[in-house]
Amino acid sequence: MSAVFIQPVQPAHAAVPEAGRHPAHVPADADAAMSAFVATFWDPAKKYFYTNSDWQIHEHAHGPENGLYTDFWWEAQLWELVMDAYERTGNGTYRRMIDDVYAGFVAYYPTFENDFNDDLGWWALASARAYEITRNTTYLDRSRSLFDRIWAEQDSTYGGGIWWQNNTRNQKNVATNAPAVLTATKLYAATGDASYLTRARSLFDWIKENLQESGHVYDHLEGSGTLVKWDFTYNFGTYISAAAALYKATGTASYLADARAAADWATANLTNGGTLLHEGVNDGGGFKARLIRGLNTLVTEHGQRQYLPFLQRNATQAWQHRRTSDGLVGPDWSAPAPSTYLQSLTAAAAVSTLQIVQPDGNSGLQPENGVYEAENARSSGIGSESSQPGFSGRGYLAGWNNSGQTLTFHVNVASAGAHQLRFRYAAGAGDATRRVLVNGAQVTAGQPFASTGGWGTWNTAVLSGVNLARGYNTIQLEMGSNFLNLDRLDITR
Repeated sequence: MSAVFIQPVQPAHAAVPEAGRHPAHVPADADAAMSAFVATFWDPAKKYFYTNSDWQIHEHAHGPENGLYTDFWWEAQLWELVMDAYERTGNGTYRRMIDDVYAGFVAYYPTFENDFNDDLGWWALASARAYEITRNTTYLDRSRSLFDRIWAEQDSTYGGGIWWQNNTRNQKNVATNAPAVLTATKLYAATGDASYLTRARSLFDWIKENLQESGHVYDHLEGSGTLVKWDFTYNFGTYISAAAALYKATGTASYLADARAAADWATANLTNGGTLLHEGVNDGGGFKARLIRGLNTLVTEHGQRQYLPFLQRNATQAWQHRRTSDGLVGPDWSAPAPSTYLQSLTAAAAVSTLQIVQPDGNSGLQPENGVYEAENARSSGIGSESSQPGFSGRGYLAGWNNSGQTLTFHVNVASAGAHQLRFRYAAGAGDATRRVLVNGAQVTAGQPFASTGGWGTWNTAVLSGVNLARGYNTIQLEMGSNFLNLDRLDITR
């Protein structure tokens, strides 16, 4: 699963929502969000969701009819979205859609043929959930058969775990194993077969031992045992959900502690000023929904209400940045949705969030906390590192020395007027400068970053009197002179 940017097409006419123009995160918003999604993406004749909002084939064309419809694992996520809407509302239309989505998928994939165990796993999990809701044994039987296929790809390489891909067997990852834990716990609850619980516990123990450290959840093992430490909200969400499910099934307190450690790490490090970070589109566009689900389970089932304000803020922030033309939300919840076509998985992330998170009745502008980690901003051509000590967050941006490299912070502030921008940086190669633009207009052609004498020494460059609009703004840095490592931007009045 890759997280890359779509190329824009000829723009539609989506207007940028004004800060505070629409009330946000009340029950009517969840209704509106789901109605907008169904109106845009659902094909009732095919009983299947379109890949793109314009019903054209673009990037990520991996589903039925040459990619006109969503691919294998996306449709499982959208099936869960329908279940979200039904469980929130009890609406008979969504109850019928649960059966319809399944029927539409089986029409295209009658044997569920797929070499990727994470893709199969999402259908196993969603089928188990559909059984919980409907008590239709067709869904339970499907979940059990798919889980058996996935479990057959478990072996002792790397000490355990299920392979990601059946034929290639090139990695074992969180994306395959954590959802399998969750499915196994559901099957245990549905059947009473203790072997499912035994398998769930063994898989989770393997993930915890090999793919996380103090709540920091990594991505996968490959080759001779190389640990690949990619950070995705998706991995944190599935790990949290797996741990919470085992806590529910066993009452073992250590599982709840595991879930909380991952939740604390993710909510502290995977945000843009407190708003969940942008992870691209294609598969990455839907990653946030899995973290939201995990956190919401902690709140609603396990009394961990410390995460509720975070969830409510993000639900409201996403909805505030929908576009007015069709009510869809884009991949970056800190910024207005783009006027290009939007992908179904991307748009669904915010809709699911509105369905499952308890509304707080909040309305209007959602200012962020003023702390923007550079590694979580939108960079072009700039790499990230974490090798020099003393950085904040997950790391810092490095290797910034040519004119094609830019960095853009998408920020939301409480009020208009003069603000102070504080850039935490290291300039180990001598004095450096950067051009700074706010909302596309140049503020300074050469913001100075004085030499810090080494890459492990950090300093702060201050730019005062910068006028920001109430609500959404962009702050962009472009190349000036010399190398620069950038750690963080702090914004204050």
